[in-house]
Formats: sequence, structure tokens, C-alpha cells
Amino acid sequence: MKRTSLIFIILLVTTIRLFSSSSEEIRSRIQAVIDRLPASTKAGILIYQPLTGDTIYSVNHKLSMIPASNVKLFTTATALEIMGSDYELSTRILSDDNELSDSVVNGNIFIKGLGNSTFTTEDLDSLVGVLKHLGIKNVTGNIVGDDKFFDDVYVRDDWITDERANVTLPPISALVIDRNTKIVQRKRWGRWRRYKVNIDNPPKYIAEMLKNKLLDSGITVIGNVQTGETPSTATMICQSTISLHRLLSLINKHSDNFLAECLFKTIGAVSSGKQGNSFFSTQTILTFIEDNAIYSKGSSIVDGSGISRFDQITVGAIVGLLSKMYFDLQNFEDFYNSLSIAGIDGTLEDRMDSGEYINFRGKTGTLNGVSSLSGYLTTKNDDELIVSMIFEFNRGGARTYRNIQDRIIAILNDWSEEEP
Repeated sequence: MKRTSLIFIILLVTTIRLFSSSSEEIRSRIQAVIDRLPASTKAGILIYQPLTGDTIYSVNHKLSMIPASNVKLFTTATALEIMGSDYELSTRILSDDNELSDSVVNGNIFIKGLGNSTFTTEDLDSLVGVLKHLGIKNVTGNIVGDDKFFDDVYVRDDWITDERANVTLPPISALVIDRNTKIVQRKRWGRWRRYKVNIDNPPKYIAEMLKNKLLDSGITVIGNVQTGETPSTATMICQSTISLHRLLSLINKHSDNFLAECLFKTIGAVSSGKQGNSFFSTQTILTFIEDNAIYSKGSSIVDGSGISRFDQITVGAIVGLLSKMYFDLQNFEDFYNSLSIAGIDGTLEDRMDSGEYINFRGKTGTLNGVSSLSGYLTTKNDDELIVSMIFEFNRGGARTYRNIQDRIIAILNDWSEEEP
């Protein structure tokens, strides 16, 4: 190596060290932000370097707090662990007639939901098109809607004791169409207006839709619309699916509560081998936490989305989860890619975009008086950090605390691991 090149490299490294903030300075800058919080604000913060096992900054890391949508991190991580990223959630059309070459279904048609919460009217049209393409012209039996993969407790208030959530959702069911909503017309103030309303009985409503679409396509249906369970001997004719890794991005990037609650019950159904319900789902997530030695004291998870104020989690538990996933070679890529990218997409699309590039992937959370943010930061010096912050407040608004979170991430972006 030429002497001039060696001198240049030495000067460059020295310059980088001079302009890199020291560890103590970074901590002091974060502390200055925290010191300006109102005295009534509860803060839980843990900043951790997974490769060295060092804690960079910690405040109340064992304090139970309301995590809001950071609960979705536990829901999606548990789903990856027990189901795998390629698992397909489906809506199926089946029949108890195993011989369809005569163009007649001598029996019943079943439409069965297996947790595909993204199924739409357009998807149903496609399935009817498959039946038409197969040459089916007549169904002698009934059209049966089957959502037995989950229980029939469709409303969160019915499975969470004393719950009075400030976020209402459509029915959470194994068989879903158009997010279990429909458009109706109602006359108001002398004018007809269109409103989106929830479906009361998803399996019956979807079976009726299927029957009407079969009739419209020229397929005769002699029987009635019913709800019930598909026989284990029934033959699948066609299906519409979504892979788990695609669903995770919809849930985490956009903080989709409805999809998260449907996945929550799917976790219970898959893990128990029986039926998706809140008990099996909660137990599965708690078992995931225990099996992976994630700090669990003070954690209580009652739903899959985090919109319940009865959810209680510590930032220590969240960092433990994120650290577990960080070292999970099989699932980390899908988990990491499901998170919002700061300044680019999802709930972080308009955040941390003040000019300096910040390489942060994370999950936001917002309820009245609660703001949370957790995820992975790659600093401008290429150090990788895990960050979790929860604020509970009664002064100021959510935007104020989002700005505080963004400021702390910006400070951490200057972090550089000190030379020994």
C-alpha cells in the first residue's frame, strides 16, 4: 500500500471518530428530551444493542404499560413461529359430491373460511367462475356457509370482560368477505345516502351471496342457504388464499386491527387443532413468550391488535421479542419486512423524513393518551439497535409524543460503538 493512501485512510478514520457522538453524549441528549416531559407522563424506554448485549438507555423497562398496536408484534411473531411464512390462509368451496364430471352437484356446496380475512366479492366471483368453467350446471342440495374454524363470538366486547373499546370492528369470523361489511342505502334528510355497515351473520350472508352469484351465472340451485360444518369427507373444488408473509405486511405496516384480530384467532385454531378462540390464542402467545425466554412479568395480552386498554406489556418484553426475532434466521426477514419503513410506507410514511436519512423499521401504536414505537434502527455508522418506547400521557396529544419518539430515533442515528 502506498504511504499517501495509508495516511489518507488514517485521516479518514480519525475524522469519522471525531464527528461520531460519544456514547455518553447520546445518552445525555436522550435524557434531556425525557427531562422535558410533563411530570404526569409515564415513560417506558429501552434501547438495546443485540450483537453486544449492551443496554444503551433504559427508563422503566419493567413497568407494565398499555402498548396499543405494539401488541401486533407479538401476534405476528407468534404466527410466524407456529405457522411459517408460507402458510396459506384460505377460503374454500367444497362439495360432498365427489363426482362432478356429470355437470351436477348431487349434494351440497360448502363455502368454508380458514382465516382468510382478505377475501373479497371479486375473489368470490373468481371462485364462481371456476365452478362455471368446470361445467357445473346444477346443484341439487344446499349452499352452506361454514365458519367453524373459529368460534362464533364475533364481538370483542363479548370475549374481553368489561371491555369498552373505543375502536369498534366488524365481526371477527373465520369466513370473511369484504372485511365483513356491506354498503346499504338509507334515506336521510330527504336524500338517499350510501353507508357502510357490518354484516350480522357472516356465514349466512356469504352463503346467500354465493347462491345468488351461482344463479346469476346460470347454475341452478335447488336447495336453500344454511350455516353448518363441512364434512371431513368433502372434496375441495377451488380456493382463494393469502400467504402469511403477505398478510403480516398488511397488518404491521398499516396497523390493521381487523386483520390482526382475525389472525389472532387463527393462531388459536392452528395451535390447538380445535377452534380459534380468545383463550387458545392468548395461551399460544403467552407460551411463545415463555418458550423463548422473553421477559414476561407484567405482561397481559387479551387481543391481537392492541386496541384493548387491558393489554399490559413492558418495553423489556417488547425488546426481548424483537431480539428473539433478530436472531431467528428462518423468520427474521419476513418479520422485518412486515414493519413500516420510516419516511417510506405504512404508519411511518410521514415520519422521520426531515432531511437526514434514518434507516428505521418499526411498529407504531396509538390510543387515547398512549403512544408507542418499537423496532430496528441501523445507525448511519451501521450499528444495529433495538428500540422500544411507550408513553402514557394526559397532557399534550399523540403528535407531540410521536415527535418525541422521532427525535430520540434521530439522536440514536448518531450512535457509534466505541472502540475498546
